[in-house]
Amino acid sequence: MALELSTAGIALKYAFEASAGSGIPSSGFVTIPGVKSIPSFNPEPNNLEVTDLSDTEWKRYIPGLKDPGGAIGITVNHYSAFRDAWETMLTAYATASASGKAMYIEIAIPNEDSFYFGAIPSALGFNGAEVDSVLENVAYLTPNTAPIWDDPST
Repeated sequence: MALELSTAGIALKYAFEASAGSGIPSSGFVTIPGVKSIPSFNPEPNNLEVTDLSDTEWKRYIPGLKDPGGAIGITVNHYSAFRDAWETMLTAYATASASGKAMYIEIAIPNEDSFYFGAIPSALGFNGAEVDSVLENVAYLTPNTAPIWDDPST
Protein backbone atom coordinates (compact mmCIF):
# COMPACT_ATOMS: atom_id res chain seq x y z
CA MET A 1 0.00 0.00 0.00
CA ALA A 2 1.43 3.36 -1.05
CA LEU A 3 1.53 6.32 1.28
CA GLU A 4 1.49 9.17 -1.19
CA LEU A 5 2.32 12.68 -0.01
CA SER A 6 0.65 16.00 -0.68
CA THR A 7 2.43 19.23 -1.53
CA ALA A 8 0.35 20.97 1.15
CA GLY A 9 2.58 22.43 3.85
CA ILE A 10 5.88 22.33 1.92
CA ALA A 11 8.12 25.18 3.07
CA LEU A 12 11.14 26.89 1.52
CA LYS A 13 13.71 27.75 4.19
CA TYR A 14 17.26 29.05 4.44
CA ALA A 15 20.07 29.02 6.99
CA PHE A 16 23.79 29.71 7.11
CA GLU A 17 26.71 27.59 8.17
CA ALA A 18 27.68 28.02 11.83
CA SER A 19 31.29 28.37 10.69
CA ALA A 20 32.84 28.46 7.24
CA GLY A 21 32.98 24.99 5.73
CA SER A 22 30.84 23.31 8.41
CA GLY A 23 28.15 22.26 5.92
CA ILE A 24 24.39 22.06 6.18
CA PRO A 25 23.10 23.43 9.50
CA SER A 26 20.72 21.18 11.47
CA SER A 27 18.76 24.11 12.90
CA GLY A 28 18.17 27.83 12.53
CA PHE A 29 16.32 27.65 9.22
CA VAL A 30 14.04 30.60 8.43
CA THR A 31 10.89 30.13 6.32
CA ILE A 32 10.31 32.35 3.28
CA PRO A 33 6.58 33.25 3.15
CA GLY A 34 4.36 33.34 0.08
CA VAL A 35 5.97 30.54 -1.94
CA LYS A 36 3.57 29.20 -4.58
CA SER A 37 5.75 27.01 -6.76
CA ILE A 38 9.17 25.39 -6.58
CA PRO A 39 10.52 24.15 -9.92
CA SER A 40 11.91 20.72 -10.64
CA PHE A 41 15.40 20.12 -9.32
CA ASN A 42 15.81 16.75 -10.96
CA PRO A 43 17.90 17.28 -14.10
CA GLU A 44 18.66 14.49 -16.50
CA PRO A 45 22.34 13.51 -16.38
CA ASN A 46 24.43 14.27 -19.42
CA ASN A 47 25.20 11.15 -21.45
CA LEU A 48 28.84 10.45 -22.23
CA GLU A 49 29.38 8.19 -25.20
CA VAL A 50 31.90 5.40 -24.58
CA THR A 51 31.36 3.44 -27.81
CA ASP A 52 34.56 1.92 -29.16
CA LEU A 53 35.48 -0.01 -32.27
CA SER A 54 34.55 -3.34 -30.69
CA ASP A 55 30.88 -2.26 -30.61
CA THR A 56 29.10 -3.46 -33.74
CA GLU A 57 25.45 -2.42 -33.40
CA TRP A 58 24.71 -0.13 -30.45
CA LYS A 59 26.39 2.90 -29.00
CA ARG A 60 27.13 2.77 -25.27
CA TYR A 61 26.91 5.55 -22.68
CA ILE A 62 27.72 6.31 -19.10
CA PRO A 63 26.05 9.01 -17.02
CA GLY A 64 27.81 12.35 -16.85
CA LEU A 65 27.15 15.44 -14.80
CA LYS A 66 23.71 16.81 -13.98
CA ASP A 67 23.03 20.45 -14.80
CA PRO A 68 20.19 22.25 -13.02
CA GLY A 69 20.43 24.89 -15.73
CA GLY A 70 21.62 27.78 -13.57
CA ALA A 71 19.35 29.77 -11.30
CA ILE A 72 16.05 28.21 -10.32
CA GLY A 73 12.98 30.43 -10.18
CA ILE A 74 10.69 30.22 -7.15
CA THR A 75 7.19 31.63 -7.88
CA VAL A 76 5.88 33.68 -4.98
CA ASN A 77 3.01 35.96 -4.00
CA HIS A 78 4.61 39.39 -4.08
CA TYR A 79 3.60 41.24 -0.92
CA SER A 80 5.45 43.20 1.75
CA ALA A 81 6.05 40.25 4.13
CA PHE A 82 7.63 38.24 1.32
CA ARG A 83 9.69 41.16 0.04
CA ASP A 84 10.90 41.98 3.58
CA ALA A 85 11.85 38.32 4.18
CA TRP A 86 13.74 38.14 0.89
CA GLU A 87 15.60 41.39 1.57
CA THR A 88 16.48 40.14 5.08
CA MET A 89 17.87 36.96 3.52
CA LEU A 90 19.93 38.97 0.98
CA THR A 91 21.41 41.11 3.77
CA ALA A 92 22.19 38.04 5.89
CA TYR A 93 23.74 36.34 2.86
CA ALA A 94 26.05 39.32 2.23
CA THR A 95 27.20 39.23 5.87
CA ALA A 96 27.64 35.44 5.98
CA SER A 97 29.44 35.19 2.64
CA ALA A 98 31.87 37.93 3.70
CA SER A 99 32.83 35.53 6.53
CA GLY A 100 33.13 32.59 4.14
CA LYS A 101 29.86 30.99 5.32
CA ALA A 102 27.58 29.30 2.80
CA MET A 103 23.80 29.58 2.65
CA TYR A 104 21.73 26.42 2.46
CA ILE A 105 18.18 26.01 1.22
CA GLU A 106 15.82 23.45 2.73
CA ILE A 107 12.72 22.30 0.92
CA ALA A 108 10.86 20.95 3.93
CA ILE A 109 8.22 18.34 3.11
CA PRO A 110 5.84 17.40 5.96
CA ASN A 111 6.33 13.81 7.17
CA GLU A 112 9.30 13.27 4.84
CA ASP A 113 13.02 13.96 4.61
CA SER A 114 14.03 17.44 3.44
CA PHE A 115 15.83 18.39 0.23
CA TYR A 116 18.92 20.60 0.79
CA PHE A 117 21.30 22.50 -1.45
CA GLY A 118 23.70 25.41 -1.14
CA ALA A 119 22.57 28.52 -3.00
CA ILE A 120 23.25 32.14 -3.81
CA PRO A 121 20.16 34.39 -3.80
CA SER A 122 19.51 37.12 -6.36
CA ALA A 123 17.92 40.51 -5.84
CA LEU A 124 14.25 40.79 -6.78
CA GLY A 125 13.00 42.38 -9.95
CA PHE A 126 9.43 43.01 -11.09
CA ASN A 127 7.68 40.12 -12.82
CA GLY A 128 4.93 42.12 -14.53
CA ALA A 129 1.21 42.49 -13.85
CA GLU A 130 -2.13 41.74 -15.50
CA VAL A 131 -5.70 42.91 -14.93
CA ASP A 132 -7.60 40.92 -12.28
CA SER A 133 -4.59 38.83 -11.19
CA VAL A 134 -2.56 38.11 -8.10
CA LEU A 135 0.71 40.05 -8.06
CA GLU A 136 3.40 37.39 -8.29
CA ASN A 137 7.15 37.46 -8.63
CA VAL A 138 9.91 34.98 -9.38
CA ALA A 139 12.72 34.86 -6.83
CA TYR A 140 15.95 33.27 -8.04
CA LEU A 141 18.38 30.97 -6.24
CA THR A 142 21.56 29.78 -7.94
CA PRO A 143 22.53 26.29 -6.70
CA ASN A 144 26.22 25.94 -5.85
CA THR A 145 26.41 22.55 -4.12
CA ALA A 146 25.15 19.11 -4.99
CA PRO A 147 21.67 18.58 -3.50
CA ILE A 148 20.98 15.91 -0.90
CA TRP A 149 18.03 14.40 0.93
CA ASP A 150 18.44 14.37 4.72
CA ASP A 151 16.55 14.60 7.99
CA PRO A 152 14.37 17.70 8.41
CA SER A 153 15.89 20.62 10.32
CA THR A 154 14.76 21.38 13.83
